[in-house]
Amino acid sequence: MTDLLSQRIQALLDSDAASTLVGIRRGIEKESLRISTDGNLAQTDHPEALGSALTHPYITTDYSEALLEFITPASSDLHSPLEFLDQLHRYTYRHIGDELLWVNSMPCRVKEDNEVPVARYGSSNVGRMKHIYRIGLGHRYGRKMQTIAGIHYNFSFPESFWQLHQAQEGSDEPLQDFISRRYFDLTRNFQRYSWLLVYLFGASPALCASFLAGREHHLLERFDHSLYRPHATSLRMSDLGYQNNAQSSLAISYNNLDEYVETLTHAIKTPEPAYDAIGVLDANGDYQQLNANILQIENEYYSSIRPKRTINKGERPTLALKRRGVEYIEIRALDLNPFEPVGINQQEIRFLDLFATYCLLRTSPQLESCDLNASKDNLRQVVYNGRDTSVALNNWGESVTLKQWALEKLDQMVPIAELFDRCHGGNNYCDALKRQRLKVEEPDATPSGQIMDKLESRDQTFFQFAMNQALAHRDHFRSRPLDADREAQLATLARHSLTEQAAWEAADDMDFESYLETYFKD
Repeated sequence: MTDLLSQRIQALLDSDAASTLVGIRRGIEKESLRISTDGNLAQTDHPEALGSALTHPYITTDYSEALLEFITPASSDLHSPLEFLDQLHRYTYRHIGDELLWVNSMPCRVKEDNEVPVARYGSSNVGRMKHIYRIGLGHRYGRKMQTIAGIHYNFSFPESFWQLHQAQEGSDEPLQDFISRRYFDLTRNFQRYSWLLVYLFGASPALCASFLAGREHHLLERFDHSLYRPHATSLRMSDLGYQNNAQSSLAISYNNLDEYVETLTHAIKTPEPAYDAIGVLDANGDYQQLNANILQIENEYYSSIRPKRTINKGERPTLALKRRGVEYIEIRALDLNPFEPVGINQQEIRFLDLFATYCLLRTSPQLESCDLNASKDNLRQVVYNGRDTSVALNNWGESVTLKQWALEKLDQMVPIAELFDRCHGGNNYCDALKRQRLKVEEPDATPSGQIMDKLESRDQTFFQFAMNQALAHRDHFRSRPLDADREAQLATLARHSLTEQAAWEAADDMDFESYLETYFKD
């Protein structure tokens, strides 16, 4: 263990850190495709009973009209996010007829791009912008690529922790500047070590062959129209997913807030010839994309972690960060776990707390291009070959096996787990850490290993496995209807969101072209 890591952990153990860590806030964003009973992508509109996808705070859509996104409010209660997700699922199943929610990150059977309905958000300028942005994503990367689902974990330390930590670090800079700087330290280490999360929680070792129809790939075909790699962990995180040529040349800096904002802004303002060839408007004057730049907006940059700040209506994320600093981080490297009804469990949440805290406390040098390349290579190896734990990874220029390095990381987290257990009582964090160690010792215990065991032992296709899980989870939620008061609360919230969308549409006082020009102004 590095001296600095040991010193920081010891300082927290010797202080009142346990009481401040109780205030850690967590929120979850979970995506799920709506599908028909035959396993095809739903072609129906976003159900009115679920409210407005534009203004509902908890139920919206991501890329597709059929790609639901459930959002929990941030909470310092460890159990609230999962309980809230459970309630949203139970409510949703009351209002989607005989449709199901697909429980895997890699999508159901989708033959052609035009089978994917792009999400619609009404006629307001904000709603039009969200829709056109998605139209642009379809032109740039293909609509099928946008149906991949995941879980985003939002995490923030409380101000009381930052005040204590700043005093221990001997920093006299303004508190928000210190917070932003340390969050960027965390994000750099996250990129160095995110391969560990992909190994432990990756749950997409196989997919339907229809997803890659007509595209070159290096997967094997087995189980009747299923594609896989023998030791894969998360094909969702591979170059089959959210990667593209234009973005691969980007060098977004995570070394500090100013460089991050500057490099992202540059990508938003720099033309890309391939996208210029698409055109912004078609012959009929309809928008094909928001602009022809490398990124239409910041969210188009597909990173496994994002520093975030709550934005005001119509405010760009980079400007919010520049004006008010980093508020929380969004971890985006997580697959849906098809064995869990809401796609994630409490054990995973506890480990994510430990992992984020480890990334904060460990020394975090600046990321040079060689470091970024090593991190990308490590991730690629784990994505395709991770359950062969003898695979070699690059640890600061030294070759090390995945198993050796993973066990080293987990050992270094033991005192952090003890700190969290002191904070919350019991041994749940230490138990969660032990569970991850078991996955390193026994690769078949990982979610990806369990999925492959299901496919091989039952000789079933990926589609059959996924449908069976979707049906089981549907029955799980439908057998536990919400109480009348909670059902009524969510129904009222849905109605209010529709009213709010209509108000937004009535209040627009500028044409769309002027709105876009204003939005992209510095």
